[in-house]
Amino acid sequence: MPSTVFDSDIFRDAFGSPEMRAIFSDAALVARYVEVEVALAKVQGALGLIPADAAAAIGKHADAAKLDMAKLKTETDLVGYPIVSVVHQVQKQVGDAGRYLHWGATTQDIMDTATVLQVRSGLDLIDRDLKTIGDDLAALADKHRTTVMAGRTHLQHALPTTFGLKVAVWLSMIDRHRQRLAQVRSRVQMGQFGGAAGTLASLKDKGLAVHDALCAELGLECPVVPWHVARDGLAEVVGLLGLVCGTLGKIATDVMLLMQTEVGEAFEPFMQGRGSSSTMPQKRNPISSELMAAAARSVRQDVGLMLDSLAGADHERATGPWHLEWIALPRAFIATGGALAQAKFLAGGLIVDAARMRKNLDMTGGLIVAEAVMMALAEKIGRGPAHDCVYGACRRALDGGTMLLDELKKEPQVTQAISPATLARLVDPAHYLGTADQMIDRVLAAHRALR
Repeated sequence: MPSTVFDSDIFRDAFGSPEMRAIFSDAALVARYVEVEVALAKVQGALGLIPADAAAAIGKHADAAKLDMAKLKTETDLVGYPIVSVVHQVQKQVGDAGRYLHWGATTQDIMDTATVLQVRSGLDLIDRDLKTIGDDLAALADKHRTTVMAGRTHLQHALPTTFGLKVAVWLSMIDRHRQRLAQVRSRVQMGQFGGAAGTLASLKDKGLAVHDALCAELGLECPVVPWHVARDGLAEVVGLLGLVCGTLGKIATDVMLLMQTEVGEAFEPFMQGRGSSSTMPQKRNPISSELMAAAARSVRQDVGLMLDSLAGADHERATGPWHLEWIALPRAFIATGGALAQAKFLAGGLIVDAARMRKNLDMTGGLIVAEAVMMALAEKIGRGPAHDCVYGACRRALDGGTMLLDELKKEPQVTQAISPATLARLVDPAHYLGTADQMIDRVLAAHRALR
């Protein structure tokens, strides 16, 4: 029976995605084991290490779908690893050719290479989803490049910004993750074939030829040396997943804060009943954001497990740390797939309330653009006196609940230096956005170039 949110019939699509679960399912993993064994026999037949007809028979008759999974489990419980059972069952499928199966290989060669094949497929899904999310964020950034809102620092109003720029910052992170993903492939998508202790001694002078041919046959990078105890590649790829989910968690945090009743500036896409409460009919909870935030924290722990595996790999074959990867790597990929699914839903239909953004922006009576007035006044009377003058006007506005513009009009230093029209323009937040528009253009240009 299911025992975690990742395999639960109830929760699995909240914390994962069907596509990613399929990649890391038992059936898919065993199919990868057999795929690697068949590829090994094929290249060894071509190189003359095993009879060509035996290699052909292995390729023709080996069938992962026909393996007895119950028997595989029983033998794995006994041996501690699944490959012995896989080899036993495939040998029976291929008949006499079975004597040449798994020639010169060790269990970890098959398991690591199978894992890498899973990782390659998982990265394909992640890159696809990141691109979809990026395209949706790019459209949002462009659409809302002039949607003025309060920029917040330390959760307080700071200076005006635009929602488009906020989204462009999100987009910049998503696009950097796509770049990282492309870069990490060559360091993680490497075949593994080193034999019992990484020397390929059993294959004599043809060890490296088989090693290189196997990688080529599977479309994998060819490492310069076996990596049985050099786990940096897999640790790096889970680290990347941690970064991806961390970014999704940041986006989720922003959306959750914007959805607060007191703010109400943006909302997750509306679906009848989604985010409702069992007792409070008015509620509209940020469900996708909550799940994205949870994934960020979950995958972060898996990054730590992978680093433990990396550091603890003793001598030429690790005594336990390797098993941590069996826990952390599939879980991290599945959680990331789930978080990306939630993010696609969110980015593809985020509801933006521009009117509420403007209302919230104006709630301090113009104080959010005090810096704009100060800098303009400083050009006339110097920065120090300008700061003191505007500061005094701000304090009176705060204490009396009045508009900053009205208080500024009472300041002779202001009225003598700045015309009424200019002053009115200075206290309009829409006129104090700096280079926000150009920054959005730069992010969008970089996004287009990434395609």
